[in-house]
Amino acid sequence: MFCPARILELPAPADLALAISSRLPMFKQVQWVTATGSTNADLLARVRTGNRDKPWLLGAHLQRTGRGRAGRPWQNCMGAALMFSCAFDVHVPASQLPAISPLAGMAACEALRRLAGPLAQDLYMKWPNDVQRLEAKLAGVLVESARNLGGEETGHTVVIGMGMNLRDADVLSHNLGRAVADWTSIMKQTGYAAPATDLICATATAWHNAIQQFESNGLASFGPRLAQVDALAGRAINVIERGAIVRSGIACGLDAQGRLLVRSGQIVTPISIGEVSIRPRS
Repeated sequence: MFCPARILELPAPADLALAISSRLPMFKQVQWVTATGSTNADLLARVRTGNRDKPWLLGAHLQRTGRGRAGRPWQNCMGAALMFSCAFDVHVPASQLPAISPLAGMAACEALRRLAGPLAQDLYMKWPNDVQRLEAKLAGVLVESARNLGGEETGHTVVIGMGMNLRDADVLSHNLGRAVADWTSIMKQTGYAAPATDLICATATAWHNAIQQFESNGLASFGPRLAQVDALAGRAINVIERGAIVRSGIACGLDAQGRLLVRSGQIVTPISIGEVSIRPRS
């Protein structure tokens, strides 16, 4: 893992937590720590104590045992990424919970668009929830859930975590062999330096509001908004599972369960799992 010597100047954890808390009065607990294993895992562990005073926000300058999609291990360098998670009580049938994954990606993308100024339209969500700048990944979102103690009527806790590259996109792109974006590059082009507090509060607020709308009206109520940020719509794609292509076709949006719709000829197939790669048009 490459860790450059320079450190991004983030506020001290206690100062950052205080600034966030003052701007997010709807959050019952706001914490920011120097280092932890995984902010998602920490919040899920708190669910098991029976604590119901949500929503919560937990961030860390460094995560030692973070996880990406499919449970892949992931670790950030101090100051190179913005890492935080939010926990929400959600009262919907368990069968609807998977739809929160693309919903969280959409809300994060919208929040970052509002801060990106002239480059807002360069930001998209790639199903299921990555935030991209054009074809380069800017942020990853991980959504996990646990049933609240006390039975079905108590609902579930949904934990949404995001890791966003703040710098070193060139190095990451070289090391990973794929395009990576970072927020510093975006801000250099716009001339506006959005502080970490703005990024965190805008995203956490967007998740909070989206969860409330989802509980009341379901994913279908987000149709036009999802279409506005959909990086795959109308594009030829491959769906890959365990290294093998399991479906090819044209991406045509999402269904009410948050599944990716892929059209092959006259057949439209909903996809619930798998990696997606873009196929060049012939």
